[in-house]
Amino acid sequence: MPTVCTTIKVSKDGQYILATGTYKPRVRCYDTYQLSLKFERCLDSEVVTFEILSDDYSKIVFLHNDRYIEFHSQSGFYYKTRIPKFGRDFSYHYPSCDLYFVGASSEVYRLNLEQGRYLNPLQTDAAENNVCDINAVHGLFATGTIEGRVECWDPRVRKRVGVLDCALNSVTADSEINSLPTISALKFNGALTMAVGTSTGQVLLYDLRSDKPLLVKDHQYGLPIKSVHFQDSLDLVLSADSRIVKMWNKNSGKIFTSLEPEHDLNDVCLYPNSGMLLTANEAPKMGIYYIPVLGPAPRWCSFLDNLTEELEENPESTVYDDYKFVTKKDLENLGLTHLIGSPFLRAYMHGFFMDIRLYHKVKLMVNPFAYEEYRKDKIRQKIEETRAQRVQLKKLPKVNKELALKLIEEEEEKQKSTLKKKVKSLPNILTDDRFKVMFENPDFQVDEESEEFRLLNPLVSRISEKRKKKLRLLEQQEKPKTEEEEEPEGKPSDAESSEESSDEEKAWVEEVRKQRRLLHQEERVKRLEQMREDQQTVLKPQFYEIKAGEEFRSFRESATKQRLMNKTLEDRLKLEAKQGTLNVSDTAVGSKQLTFTLKRSEQQKKQQEAEKLHRQERKKLRRSAGHLRSRPRRGRPFH
Repeated sequence: MPTVCTTIKVSKDGQYILATGTYKPRVRCYDTYQLSLKFERCLDSEVVTFEILSDDYSKIVFLHNDRYIEFHSQSGFYYKTRIPKFGRDFSYHYPSCDLYFVGASSEVYRLNLEQGRYLNPLQTDAAENNVCDINAVHGLFATGTIEGRVECWDPRVRKRVGVLDCALNSVTADSEINSLPTISALKFNGALTMAVGTSTGQVLLYDLRSDKPLLVKDHQYGLPIKSVHFQDSLDLVLSADSRIVKMWNKNSGKIFTSLEPEHDLNDVCLYPNSGMLLTANEAPKMGIYYIPVLGPAPRWCSFLDNLTEELEENPESTVYDDYKFVTKKDLENLGLTHLIGSPFLRAYMHGFFMDIRLYHKVKLMVNPFAYEEYRKDKIRQKIEETRAQRVQLKKLPKVNKELALKLIEEEEEKQKSTLKKKVKSLPNILTDDRFKVMFENPDFQVDEESEEFRLLNPLVSRISEKRKKKLRLLEQQEKPKTEEEEEPEGKPSDAESSEESSDEEKAWVEEVRKQRRLLHQEERVKRLEQMREDQQTVLKPQFYEIKAGEEFRSFRESATKQRLMNKTLEDRLKLEAKQGTLNVSDTAVGSKQLTFTLKRSEQQKKQQEAEKLHRQERKKLRRSAGHLRSRPRRGRPFH
């Protein structure tokens, strides 16, 4: 392929090998009898998967990543249609000529190739479906969901006949799972056996008469299973993720062998009735492996048998597949050095092999929160990296602010001097990647209260002052001299500089001695205060005063809150609705509106009732006053 090969399959007669890849999207057909490329057809979009309906290449169905289904005949493109949702996999039911499509929908779409129209879809209980397969013996249709379940349907009556919860059964004591396992691969073998691959790297072997798996095989990589195949002659299962292809016995789970290609895997295909294995990789070249133990070489490359007989060596039975390689330093960190020489450790090169289950258990006991801490650190580093890509404001870092401010001031002075002298400036520590951790990691924070800093601080300040004086002298030397200055009588300039340096050294020594005396005095005062506190400390019970008008209800309220937190959200909402703190109403657009009322204490309720009574009395007084004003006056009328 030009860049990447995505899927690879072999025709039923074994004569043609078809592979799809990119870029540009295309399909290539190889004729094994002629050992050459039969044809190449470019497509409009990338292929998710494809199926060969005939014995040769004359009938092919492609599922594209833009929801299109493309049919090809022997001459080329034949027909194109579209499904409602994005597809992820499909299977062909030969007795009814139906194509079953699964994808980003809860429905399984059916396309009948005899009638040329869509049929009523199958409604599953899942939000989305990833893979599907049809049993070649009795025609049972199975689909794998993102919830980790496998739903089995009978195509004759279009009803679900069973559900397997594979996500729950894939979790074992030795497996490390950080997310919900989804179904990523599905394959039938015979009438009763089914293999299910999960997104967390487990392969489950089922008997259709039981809802419990016969065997659970973990790849130990935590990567989604890409494909699963059965090898009937040796009772082997071939399971592949993006890094490795494992072959193991389907009855005992014992590893047979494994293949780890140089590039990541996209698909694996087993050539029928032979020991040849074809892989689609994240690379231009497709992988071809021949394992003589699995079967003979295909007829078109029978010369491989002669080559393998010449290169055959004594087989080694030792396979370190379910073991973890650890060094002596790792054993010291885990506290397992006493196991050296025991059967639990197998010496190999510069370390040892130990059982992966024992390694996980010991690591969990030594530091149970290691993964959470590592995850939080990684998230924090990612956030800081994204922040660093934004527009930077001129502000000091969180760590070593004083040092950063000092460096910034020195850099500004250097820039001023370089502008005048036109000298090449040196790189700044703040912008140098080698020292950026010093201003990001709190472990590098300078402790100004430490003894070392207080003793070195006079020296550092003197050095900085000398540096500033030197810069001033250089600036003065660069100024154009209009007149030659004569040296004043008396002491020469060299004698003056030597006297200044000696005076500075004396002052520095006095400063260091002063700091030492202060440190000794502080230590002596701390020791005396600690002794006094130890002598005066008397353990006394602590009492707490409750405010007037309040009732002590802490234990009761804590128990009530704990019971309330254990309830579901629905139960809590019903309880609040009964108490009157929650009001649920319908809006005009058909949605729900929730109104919460804050709870008040007893004192607040009493105050609110008093205010309410006061307002009522004032209303009564206003009404009575208005009634008196409105009554007519009795007596003589005015003329």
